[in-house]
Amino acid sequence: METMIFEYPANEKLGQTAHVGVVGSGDLEVLVIPSNEPRIKVEVRTGMTGFHETWERVIERFFYQHAAQANIQINDFGATPGVVSLRLAQALEVSGQYERS
Repeated sequence: METMIFEYPANEKLGQTAHVGVVGSGDLEVLVIPSNEPRIKVEVRTGMTGFHETWERVIERFFYQHAAQANIQINDFGATPGVVSLRLAQALEVSGQYERS
């Protein structure tokens, strides 16, 4: 099991907590908890070792476009980068997207 933590600056508030996906073959779950801190903190837990650079690129690319102030937990079971981006987008949609202050 490998755990990775990534942090990026953020300035967009989220409306509510969100949970999408399931940990299962080729999939993952994402838990989004809104934060008041000006950053995104992403914790990835995966059973697939050796993919730190890939995870970093996928997460960085996604949050370059979505500056959500949140703590995000991703529990992975072999999801592809496309599935990761899809689940993150779904989680932001469920969270009410952004509430502008």
